[in-house]
Amino acid sequence: MGNRKDEAQFIGQPAKVIQTEPAMVVEWPRTFLHRHTYGKLTPFFKGLQEGRLLATRCTNSKCSENRLWLPARADCPDCHQPMDWEEISHPVIGTIYTYTKVAYGGMGLEISEPYWQIDVELPGVCTIFKGWLRYGEPKIGMKVKAEFQKVPTNTILNIYWVPYEE
Repeated sequence: MGNRKDEAQFIGQPAKVIQTEPAMVVEWPRTFLHRHTYGKLTPFFKGLQEGRLLATRCTNSKCSENRLWLPARADCPDCHQPMDWEEISHPVIGTIYTYTKVAYGGMGLEISEPYWQIDVELPGVCTIFKGWLRYGEPKIGMKVKAEFQKVPTNTILNIYWVPYEE
């Protein structure tokens, strides 16, 4: 876990995009065929493919919920109106809120085990974003920077975190 690897730590093949409009649909290469649509969250996953992190915000003037949400919500949790998309500015720097070492992630996990699962607090975002640390040892309060897979996986695993030093 201590050494940085230049290539993705993926096992098997990534999910393949089979439809992009009106929503992204991916096909998982498993022992059985599984198709999954991202529906209204398609912009989030397309953003990950492009190396962009997108969050959502309610812009309904009658709603008191005007916070930035990540992971993105398609609809406001308070007024249930559609949310607007906002890109988190680069570089995406956060702070490790908590972490755990995952020895066995279960069937279908597309990254090597063991790995560090980290929860990242981002400035201006009201939620804690879950991800994985590509290399290094996590510590609560440690600064991390978001990076993106060069070859898209079409999953949340497109984004990962690395230690960040200012």
